[in-house]
Amino acid sequence: MEIRDERIDAGKAFDWGKTSKEYAKYRDIYPDVFYQKIADRGLCVSGQNVLDLGTGTGVLPRNMYRFGAKWTGTDISPEQIEQAKLLAAEENMDIDFMAVPTEQLDFPKESFDVITACQCFWYFDHEKVMPKLAELLKPDGKLVILYMAWLPFEDPIAGKSEEMILKYSPDWTGKGETRHQIWIPDVAYKYFEMSEHEEYDVNVPFTKEKWHGRVRASRGIGASLSEEKLAEWDTEHRALLDSIAPEEFEVLHYAALTVLKKM
Repeated sequence: MEIRDERIDAGKAFDWGKTSKEYAKYRDIYPDVFYQKIADRGLCVSGQNVLDLGTGTGVLPRNMYRFGAKWTGTDISPEQIEQAKLLAAEENMDIDFMAVPTEQLDFPKESFDVITACQCFWYFDHEKVMPKLAELLKPDGKLVILYMAWLPFEDPIAGKSEEMILKYSPDWTGKGETRHQIWIPDVAYKYFEMSEHEEYDVNVPFTKEKWHGRVRASRGIGASLSEEKLAEWDTEHRALLDSIAPEEFEVLHYAALTVLKKM
């Protein structure tokens, strides 16, 4: 499904379906602490029904399945959902996945104890979505917003790879990340109150092949470039990594978590 949003990449079209297989292979990279910090707060654990928005290939539900919650994952991309179903089936995980935009969710009121949004919150039409999410949560339910990004001004490999993304997608809005609290739109505070937030650093291990795959499976590259441009980028980025990176290395990221409580 092709998406255009003037808020994102200056309206350049992208389609996660173009890179879903690579996304499934290379973007399941969050360290264990990322999940443990959620569970340690008593969220997404046994006895809870959890809805994961923008689930992609089901990274969050699959990695947190061990904590015992009952998961439902939704995503706008049918191809992403197809990969999520395949990966969950391989591990015999009972997770409900469905392809539906967040703006069109149709579950009964107060269906969920927790709603999560990992690496996707900025895509939503918040005026439509925030009242809907509040309606879907049980009394005192929690909305958990999660994010992780490489730090291009501090990590040299990430910085050089980002420069190459911008060469091919100069309006990519994922550029220039620094540590900050997750942005929450004003409309959210009509329905939710801030419960807590945390930002912290993580070093994520990669091989050259895995880092290449992770960068390729991004909105600025695999989800938006033509086949011809993607082939050009692929050759150039591999050559870059051969010149600057050892076979195994770590990339500095920061991770962020914000918990909003239904009012």
